Amino acid sequence: MTRRAAWTRALAVAAAVLALDQVSKAVVRATIGRGETVEVLPFLDLVNTRNDGIAFGALGGSWLVTILVVCAMAGIVLVFNAHATRRLAWLSTGLLLGGALGNVVDRVVEGSVTDFVKLPHWPQFNVADIAITFGVLSLFLVLDERSDR
Repeated sequence: MTRRAAWTRALAVAAAVLALDQVSKAVVRATIGRGETVEVLPFLDLVNTRNDGIAFGALGGSWLVTILVVCAMAGIVLVFNAHATRRLAWLSTGLLLGGALGNVVDRVVEGSVTDFVKLPHWPQFNVADIAITFGVLSLFLVLDERSDR
């Protein structure tokens, strides 16, 4: 795959993740009262909570969070640029960038990130967080793959 095609795919994935994330958060904010819980399944609730920090609320209420996220996104772009032609690098990058942008948009527009998926014994999370998690996991696989295969 060419570098250009990889960038096109990565940006398309990022745009799709960003759109799905923002739409899902808007639906939650419009239909579930802040602090309310709606049971979907015995092991899955939808909630309407806010997180002004990073993972599990760390560094809450600080512009440092946004600065760190922007720096991380720049790092993702640099790593992708160096490995754009590796198989599925575009997918990892798109997931990471789309998820990061989804949460940055919330921080800038809302002042905090809307989290709404609640599993037992686990903090609330959102679509952007899911994309970031799968992006990191898949990036490890992409970078670990031997280049001579």
